[in-house]
Amino acid sequence: MKMGLLRRMAAVLGLLALVWTTGCAGFWVAVNKSNNGGNTANDYVYVANPNGSATAATLAGFAVGAGTLTAVPGSPYTLGFTPTSVAINPADSIVFVSGHTSTGVGVIYAFSIGTGGGLSALNNGYALSSAGEEISMDISPDGQWLMGLNANNTSLDEYGIAYNTSTQALSLSGPSSMPYYNLVTGTISASQVKVAPDGDFVFASLGTAGDLVYQLNTSTGVLTALSPLPPISTTTSDNALAVSSGSSYLYIARSGTNGGLAVYTISSTGALQEVTGSPLATGSQPTSVVVNKAGTDIYVANQNSGTISQYGVVTSTGAVSPLSPATVSAVSAPWAMAVDNSGDYLLSISEAGSPDLTMYSDSAGTLTFSTSTPTGNGVIGPVAIAATH
Repeated sequence: MKMGLLRRMAAVLGLLALVWTTGCAGFWVAVNKSNNGGNTANDYVYVANPNGSATAATLAGFAVGAGTLTAVPGSPYTLGFTPTSVAINPADSIVFVSGHTSTGVGVIYAFSIGTGGGLSALNNGYALSSAGEEISMDISPDGQWLMGLNANNTSLDEYGIAYNTSTQALSLSGPSSMPYYNLVTGTISASQVKVAPDGDFVFASLGTAGDLVYQLNTSTGVLTALSPLPPISTTTSDNALAVSSGSSYLYIARSGTNGGLAVYTISSTGALQEVTGSPLATGSQPTSVVVNKAGTDIYVANQNSGTISQYGVVTSTGAVSPLSPATVSAVSAPWAMAVDNSGDYLLSISEAGSPDLTMYSDSAGTLTFSTSTPTGNGVIGPVAIAATH
């Protein structure tokens, strides 16, 4: 189970919120991209910092350059609520941020990404939704549907996105006016929601309760439940998900009994089949997994080991095997990762902080330390990260 997240959530629940003063963006689940041409134009990464209280919480943004991280205009941004997750739309123009107020009400805010990566609040700075606190969010590749995995462990929420590019008027519909989907009963720990790059399927990891699979009708937004992945055991937790760029493989960061990097084929009907040799060995407590755009490299952050496991994929067969070296040293307690939009760099945040954000050069799949920077005040490490596509 993702104990680091539970500790952080416990630490920030009930803290006082500050009246919203500016925009924010980017956290949690990593963006699938790597080895993608080396163009760092409009290449930004955003890191959410609880900093011990909602009044101190910030969002730090950085422009990714050639081995450099440079603060975007206005960074860090002061937050008026405790953030839990973020999603950036496929056009890289809007950031959706989920969190909770000082009274525990779940909210979603939205912000536009401007010149140089600076952020401006949309909807006049008001929340777009107060229906539920989403511990993870992802957006369909057509930009129409936002999926949120509710932090109260009971539902997968779905929101329709309506945005007028001329007026910048933005609204979300749901889950009151859109369907929301009750999750399995029992002891679960909502972890991550992921939409396949082709938009056909939605996956949700539920910790020790296994994983759910839905088929998405992108025209209507209707989700149809398919056969789930049942729990492996009460001591096995599915913590994070990634999908190959061709939407043919699902990768799961799995901890505990029979843990490691689990690999499943995704059929045209959404059926999942574990491949021979899965799960592959990782370090202790894998908490994040990302896959490059071409589907040729996979990275897993190991929270307790302080390492990142790296794998190569044979694109013709889908076979996954460790690279050499199989792991690289990371800062203490790597928590979540993102790949920048050039594909040249992997970025990792540390639950322990010091440094908060570390960037690795990605050359032919092998990671090399590039640079690092603080993002918060060091009281609590960053909670989430996201990068432009």
